[in-house]
Amino acid sequence: MAKQIEPVKIAVVGGSGISEISGFDNVTEVNIETPFGKPSAAITVGTIDNVRVAFLPRHGKGHTILPSEINNRANIYALKSLGVEQIISLTAVGSLQQNIKPKDFVIPEQVFDKTKNRVNTFFGNGIVAHVGFADPFCNELRDIIHKCVTELAIEHHFSDTTYLCIEGPQFSTRAESKIHQKNGFSVVGMTIVPEAKLAREAEICYANIALVTDYDVQKHGEEVAVEKVMEVMDAISTACKKLIKILIPRIAVREGKCQCRHALENAVQTSKEEVTKAPAYKDLSLLLKKYYE
Repeated sequence: MAKQIEPVKIAVVGGSGISEISGFDNVTEVNIETPFGKPSAAITVGTIDNVRVAFLPRHGKGHTILPSEINNRANIYALKSLGVEQIISLTAVGSLQQNIKPKDFVIPEQVFDKTKNRVNTFFGNGIVAHVGFADPFCNELRDIIHKCVTELAIEHHFSDTTYLCIEGPQFSTRAESKIHQKNGFSVVGMTIVPEAKLAREAEICYANIALVTDYDVQKHGEEVAVEKVMEVMDAISTACKKLIKILIPRIAVREGKCQCRHALENAVQTSKEEVTKAPAYKDLSLLLKKYYE
């Protein structure tokens, strides 16, 4: 568990090319042990315009963790233990549509899960829960992000956008990419699942900003490669920093009338008397105690 510090209600989770965020003041690092193991890295806590923010690089410092190796349960649990109520997720993605260009920002509305080997729930071991996930992202957060990117004149895509999450670590084949395009998916990445699902189970508002680095393998001679991803991420890092700087103070003052923070209210099917007796309850009391204690 986290050492006792003042609660931090907002977190930024960074992906490829985003191992830190600038503009932090009063910085400290917090090492957290969870019932699910260690998170990807120590969590950096600081302030942006006097708003306390936590930052976690999902691939670890130095990018040492494959997408399939990320301990998402530990990451989300650690942030929850700090008091986090809202998560802004940053991910590098490939475009699956010609109108979505490298350096564009996408604010996904939906997600399609094609992962295979990942633990995607906190529950089990005596407690059964089924949270609603029809709208996988907090639409209140999405609306604020949309206003901020519009204000900064960042090329972006908001409505009818779907993030396809694949297992990786390999990029798609041409055949796979053609099917993904025909299915109407907007972008492809490897990390948003199960992060978004676990955030919903933890009753944390969650939204993603997908940073487009390439056209996947749509164009011969321009296929996605690591060096291309990092080159584009470097080019859009300034815009990303500007966005975070104006976004954090705005989400800090929103009222939060969404249903994200009540996702577990009617989700647990296990009888009340069995929940508190279940082997899993000790580890999950952080998520469940407001309903059972």
